[in-house]
Amino acid sequence: MPELPEVETVRRGLEALLVGHTIERVEVRLPRIVRSPDLASFTHSLAGAQVTAVERRGKYLLICTGDLTLVSHLRMEGRYGLYNATDPVLPHTHVLFHLADGTELRYRDVRQFGTMDLLSPGALSHWPALQTLGPEPLSDSFDVSYLQRLARKRKAPIKAVLLDQTVVAGLGNIYVDEILHRAGIHPERSAASLSRAALSAIVEQARTVIGEAIAMGGSSIKSYVNGYGAPGGYQFSLRVYGRAGQPCASCGSEIVKGRVAGRGTHVCLTCQKPPRQAAIKAERRGATR
Repeated sequence: MPELPEVETVRRGLEALLVGHTIERVEVRLPRIVRSPDLASFTHSLAGAQVTAVERRGKYLLICTGDLTLVSHLRMEGRYGLYNATDPVLPHTHVLFHLADGTELRYRDVRQFGTMDLLSPGALSHWPALQTLGPEPLSDSFDVSYLQRLARKRKAPIKAVLLDQTVVAGLGNIYVDEILHRAGIHPERSAASLSRAALSAIVEQARTVIGEAIAMGGSSIKSYVNGYGAPGGYQFSLRVYGRAGQPCASCGSEIVKGRVAGRGTHVCLTCQKPPRQAAIKAERRGATR
């Protein structure tokens, strides 16, 4: 699933491509992509609307058109691209926004998990999916005092806490593994057991990792591309994610893979000292991808 850096990269691309353009009509080929309102209202409301801004909150894209905001979640493999009207429509293209200048913004989604909701200002301000999101990792609100206040109440592994979108918005499996490795914290450590210094390291490394990833256009682990169809470049800078069996860039020890919070998790057992009952501790050899 695209995480904050990937969605932010898509946002920047769509902002450059779409703002100021008018949507002439919308063609929806897979109705279940549109969750609200009903399909007829969705297409009718967007016809003639001008794109005024493209914003992001967590992993959600917000395409603003005057009084309405299209909230789009890419889920596993959703992607947007701008095409000429004469270009062949590729398989798995489910929504086409026909623009007044003759181009088309097309939404493709092989897995068909993506969603779109068209919301009025009142509905947007009370929409649960956005209202429950925690602060952005690059915001001033995400600081060590905030994280310590939440962590002291949580006995769950720190990885599970960081994956919780109500704690911090936009982080996912890739970047949480990278942040914890750089901070020197094993992902199975209980959040409540971490010192203020350890939590401060997490906040600092979250800012560093996310900032670097955005600057490099995100990570193309599977099928992610930006709004121009280009892959990201941060996957070449990943230190642990996807590197099971390879040497740690910091100490040379073998990167191992296990499961934490139900997610495949990559860790260096030398740089990230495991807690006494760590499950990954037993997987030092023979880790599988």
